[in-house]
Amino acid sequence: MNEHSSGSARRTAPMPYRSARTPCGWQLPDGARIAVWVIPNVEFFPLDEDIPGGRGQAPDVPAFAKRDYGGRVGFWRVFDALAEHQVPPTTAFNREVLEAYPEVVSAMVDARWEFMGHCNTNNRLLSTMTAEEEARTITAVAEGIEGATGTRPRGWLGAGLHERWTTLQRLDEAGYTYVADWVNDDRPNSIDGTGLTSVPYSTEINDKPAFETWHMQSDEFADMALRQFEVLWRDSAEEPRVFAIALHPYLIGVPHRIDALRRLLGELRTREGVWWATGSQIEDCYRQTSSKSE
Repeated sequence: MNEHSSGSARRTAPMPYRSARTPCGWQLPDGARIAVWVIPNVEFFPLDEDIPGGRGQAPDVPAFAKRDYGGRVGFWRVFDALAEHQVPPTTAFNREVLEAYPEVVSAMVDARWEFMGHCNTNNRLLSTMTAEEEARTITAVAEGIEGATGTRPRGWLGAGLHERWTTLQRLDEAGYTYVADWVNDDRPNSIDGTGLTSVPYSTEINDKPAFETWHMQSDEFADMALRQFEVLWRDSAEEPRVFAIALHPYLIGVPHRIDALRRLLGELRTREGVWWATGSQIEDCYRQTSSKSE
């Protein structure tokens, strides 16, 4: 067992180094060049806890209400836009959504969305937990999703993409098979000492930093995403790439932004050589076709 999987600190990433010029041999179905992966983050932020980015004291009504809008209203706009463009979403899912927004859960289950574990709530990061709390959280999320959907989740995205030194080992032990925290590549990779695959998420084509940090307009976000697609398309002449789009219903689902998402998805639907996939489909494809996967 290597340093990372044993819970000790290490100085390099927990996956083998592979430059962008080194092929791994993976291939997409039907000769596609880009896997488009759309990840709505369906989250809950309790009113009686401090909310990240808020004023640091509960109850923080403005911060809570902004996010609660996503579960009450914004989600349904995103849901309809994805259905309209026949997108197979992978939701990064807070377990406490099960109690907070039951109609949202039922809609995702009925539409056969893929569920990816995303902590109990985004108020609590794995990096702030004890080892025991981390293990309980990872297991509780898996059991909660399995109880609601009938299927144990294969994927994991940490709240805020945070991990402890022990997280990858705990995920492996709990039966997860891929993790999206490591945004250090445009292709999947195996994770040392585990049975996990790293599937590329995005902190760039992600509405949270785009709107809350960079203060972009909605059309600027859509245009940025299309520019990202064009470069990945060019790179994919050598080997397929993953184009991830991360969404948060409380942000992209507000009235003045939702049509920019529709425009983006509509434009991507006109492109050839695109495989619209879930996280587990991307992982399966990498494992089955890559000469470098373990």
